[in-house]
Amino acid sequence: MGSVKNDKSLYIDKEALATLAMVKEGVLLPVDKLMNETESKVVEDGSTYNGEFFPFPFILAPSGKKNEKVLKSLKNGESINLVVDGVVYGELKVDDVFKIDRLKRVEKIFATTDPSHPGVNDTLKRLGEYAVSGEYDVDTSFIKNIKELISKHRSEVGAKKVTAIMMAAKPLHRGHERMIRIALDKSDMIVLFLLKPYKKDKFSYELREEALRYYVDNFLPKNRVLIVPFENTYIFAGYNNVFLDSLAAKNLGCDAISVGQNHSGIGMFYDKYGTNSIVDRFKRDDFDIEVSSEYVYCNECKTLVSTNTCPHGSHHHISYVSEFIEELMIQGLLPPTILVRKEVSAIFLSSLYKNRWKKLISKYPNFFPSSGLLEEMDDKKFYQKIIALHQTVSLT
Repeated sequence: MGSVKNDKSLYIDKEALATLAMVKEGVLLPVDKLMNETESKVVEDGSTYNGEFFPFPFILAPSGKKNEKVLKSLKNGESINLVVDGVVYGELKVDDVFKIDRLKRVEKIFATTDPSHPGVNDTLKRLGEYAVSGEYDVDTSFIKNIKELISKHRSEVGAKKVTAIMMAAKPLHRGHERMIRIALDKSDMIVLFLLKPYKKDKFSYELREEALRYYVDNFLPKNRVLIVPFENTYIFAGYNNVFLDSLAAKNLGCDAISVGQNHSGIGMFYDKYGTNSIVDRFKRDDFDIEVSSEYVYCNECKTLVSTNTCPHGSHHHISYVSEFIEELMIQGLLPPTILVRKEVSAIFLSSLYKNRWKKLISKYPNFFPSSGLLEEMDDKKFYQKIIALHQTVSLT
C-alpha cells in the first residue's frame, strides 16, 4: 500500500478490491483472472468459462469520468495503480480495454434491468462504460487467513464432512438456530460465513458477530463450529447467489453448503436445456447443496416446526422473516422469545439503544426478583429481566 504517485491510476472501491482479492486467491475458481473482451463475450453469450458454468463475465469496469479518461488512454503492457480512498492497494498490467453493455451486465447478475431494484441501481452507479483486463496484484492475506483457519480447525476436529452456511444473522433468530443445529447434526463441523456488507448499517458486522458467537459459545458444541467473515460483494447479490456461495464455500475448504428452502436463488428457470434451478448448475461429485426446510412457529403445535411436517395451515404459522424482526428491534421493541432468544435480543437492543435504561435502573434497583445476592444491573440484563417477566404465566 502507498500513496498515489502518478495519473495512471484506477479509482475503485473496497467492494471491487475485495472481489479482485477473492478471484486472485481462487475463491471463484475456475475463474482466476479478469476476463478480456473475447472471454467476456463467450461467458456473456453462453454462461461458460473454460468449459464450466459461470453466470456472468468477471470484469473490472469502474465508473467516473477520471477512470474513463485513463482507460481510454491505456496501452497494452502499461502498468496502472489500483487506488482505494486515495491509497494504492494494487497494480494491474494492462492486456485489454473494451467497451461493455452496462444493462446487459446487470441483467446477467440480477435477471432484471429494472432501476427500482436496489441491486441494479447500486451496480449501475458504480459501473463504467469501459472494462480493463490483465494480470494484477492485490493483498489476499485476509482470504488466506480464512482458508488456513478452516483447514486448521478441520484438522483439529478430524472432520470428514464440513458444511458451510452463509448468513447475515440480521438478527439471529430461532429459524437460523434450527438450520444450524440440523446442519451440525449431519456434519462433523460447520463453518458459519457471516456476511460482511459494505453499506453502513445499524446492525454492524461486529454486533451480529457478538450475538452469533454468544449463541455458539453457550448453546452449541463450539469446537465443531467456526465463525468467519465473508466479504458480501455486489456479485453475490443477484439470483446466482446460491451458485456463487457454493463455489466460494467449496474453494474455501467445505464439502457442502446448507441453504434455506425459501432462498431466492433456489427458484426454477427455463433455458435451452430445459427447466433448471441454480442448484442443478452446481453439480459436483465432491460437494453437496443441502436445501433445508422452511421453519415456522405453529400456534397449534406450540413449537418450531417444518412446513413439510406440520399438518396445520399457514394461518397458524408465524414465519421467521428477518426484515420484520429487524424492524421491531429498530423501533426499540423486544421480539417475542419464540422468534429470538432473549439473550440475543438483549445484545442487539442494548447496542442499538445505549444507556436507554440508565435512569430507570438507578431509580428502581430492586424491581426484579433475584437470587438474593448483589447483582449489578446493565442494559443487557435489564432486557433479559423484562423478557422473564413477560414469560410469567400464572396471571395471563
